[in-house]
Amino acid sequence: MIKNFCCIVLSVLLLGSIAKAQKQDTLSITLENVKYPYPIKYFNIQTEDQDLRMAYMDVAPTVTPNGRTVMLFHGKNFGGYYWTSVIKALTNGGFRVVVPDQIGFGKSSKAFIHYSFHQMAAWNKQLLDTLGVQKASLLGHSMGGMLATRFALLFPDRTEKLLLENPIGLEDYKTFIPYVSTEQQYRTELKSNAESIKKYYQSSYFTVWKPEYDELVRIAAGVTFSADYPRWAKVAAMTFTMIYEQPVVDEFVNIRVPTILFIGKEDRTIVGKGLLSIDQQALYGQYKMLGKKTAAKIYGAKLIEFEGVGHIPHIENPTEFLIALMGGL
Repeated sequence: MIKNFCCIVLSVLLLGSIAKAQKQDTLSITLENVKYPYPIKYFNIQTEDQDLRMAYMDVAPTVTPNGRTVMLFHGKNFGGYYWTSVIKALTNGGFRVVVPDQIGFGKSSKAFIHYSFHQMAAWNKQLLDTLGVQKASLLGHSMGGMLATRFALLFPDRTEKLLLENPIGLEDYKTFIPYVSTEQQYRTELKSNAESIKKYYQSSYFTVWKPEYDELVRIAAGVTFSADYPRWAKVAAMTFTMIYEQPVVDEFVNIRVPTILFIGKEDRTIVGKGLLSIDQQALYGQYKMLGKKTAAKIYGAKLIEFEGVGHIPHIENPTEFLIALMGGL
């Protein structure tokens, strides 16, 4: 009897410890329990009768400053945490590096507002104003490439160079992706889990999966366990609508700042990919062609391509990417 009781107690304790271990994988929707590589500061924003906080890192050069600043714009499924190697390379080269989490992403406020690349660009300009930065080079990855493009179009006098790493928006998604409302997309976002996220990353982002990429999935999937995940999902749907409804593809011809495109040629990213059939997916997201097509639209643009690399060159082939980036600056 006592033996059976002890076994029951032991089982309960074991199950409790397993549950606790699983609970540790739950992330807050502002990623409080995700460690960023450098200290986080906050820029206060007031919009639509809401007080918001925009998280950012402001990292000083580790060698003699060259007087130049690089601002990094993350992709839709990421935050400032995935720029570590890039920040280190830039600061070791004498650059000051500013790394914001855009409103709606990372450690920043998850606000129910009208999301706009124009508004985001204005907020980032205001952040630079506050930091006393008159001119910066912009490195935008994925969705960050759309934002960096909008910033360069709106504020060319504040843009030293436009650096686009596998930007999305090289196609006008609304011309071939079936329309879904924000509410419909919200219901889709609610279904996200570690398995579906990893499957998407494997099929679109990387050519060969490596164990270290699981950390990206852990962060992206961790928030799905949060009680506040519906808010995260709603914001994700709202920013999906922003990407769909606010293309930049027809405005590349208007860019008048020095521009470099860094393109992993095996990238197959399509925003709204799941809404297409397999046959339709084969027709779009062909970055080996989109990179060349886009570079031809931008006056004086330089194209640097990476063989055997997918959507995130700075993670999949950091050595080659960083050499190209530092050479481009």
